[in-house]
Amino acid sequence: MQILQAFKRTLKDPLGLVSFVYIVFLVCMAVFADLVVPDKSPYANQMHLSIHSKPPGFETMLLQRVDENGNLMEEIPVQATKWESNQLFYLEEGLGATYFKPLVLTGFPEGTTYEIVEKEYLKKTSFIWGTDKFGRDLFSRMVLGTRISLSIGFVAVFISLLLGVFLGGIGGFLGGRTDQVVLWLINVVWSIPSLLMVIAITLALGKGFWQVFIAVGLTMWVEVARLTRGLVISIKEQTHVDAARVLGFSPLRIFTHHIFPLLIPSLIVLSTANFASAILIESGLSFLGIGAQPPIPSWGGMIKDHYRYIILGKPYLAIIPGIAIMSVVLAFMLIGNSLRDALDVKG
Repeated sequence: MQILQAFKRTLKDPLGLVSFVYIVFLVCMAVFADLVVPDKSPYANQMHLSIHSKPPGFETMLLQRVDENGNLMEEIPVQATKWESNQLFYLEEGLGATYFKPLVLTGFPEGTTYEIVEKEYLKKTSFIWGTDKFGRDLFSRMVLGTRISLSIGFVAVFISLLLGVFLGGIGGFLGGRTDQVVLWLINVVWSIPSLLMVIAITLALGKGFWQVFIAVGLTMWVEVARLTRGLVISIKEQTHVDAARVLGFSPLRIFTHHIFPLLIPSLIVLSTANFASAILIESGLSFLGIGAQPPIPSWGGMIKDHYRYIILGKPYLAIIPGIAIMSVVLAFMLIGNSLRDALDVKG
């Protein structure tokens, strides 16, 4: 009930409300990305090298070649078309295209005519955010990249909560030698820079999608464990916990029913900050080339592919994913601050 009331107070904060709406919007975009993106190929990886690095709002026609089963085989960017002698000719996009080529119907479903090709397989396409250096639709890849950033946040926070609450909880609740061992482990892991540890774990597990998720989660549990341990040590001395011991409740019941519910508000606030940190770490790993591997779209990977274009007159190729990373991290930090004020969590 306290959490629900705090959430309502958070939504009354303008910054908290805007952040919440933005996060919900991103979640919807990630869930329904396949319906939103113009490029329906796997990972939005359809390349058009002849129209690479085009500015936002670029428009062209795409000639789609499909097989007999209707599966897309190739897309050819087309500047213009014309009819001669009842045959369709097309002029490809690109600096080297100077003459019209006759359209060959080979490769289209049986019975396809020039008129059908012009009507069904020649489509005008607008690239909202332009194309990247491989001629891929930047908007489609940005939308699909939302899945990576939000997924890494959810998985990393889940793993960190699972490990952190368990280790911090048993250390603070049991005390003694168990607490000393947990505290020693926390201090050892805490002394190692997070990014270096993530890189080491990633290299040990191998490059890949899930490896990064696990690596980031295994490095973020320390803050959760420190917070959980401190709160448990404080809460277990309160009167209601002493009353539960006198009534003969088991240690497990005391922790789950009388201590853990009081941890939830603080853990929620910490999780929002960890969510933002996980997104930043994944972006950094992708920029270094050990995060999500191509052709999987990742915002950090997009910056890596295009940061040179900042001085080549096309900075938007790196700025757009950079702004996306900044805005998501800022949204989670702002909603975390609003929740902290609403819950009156004091560190």
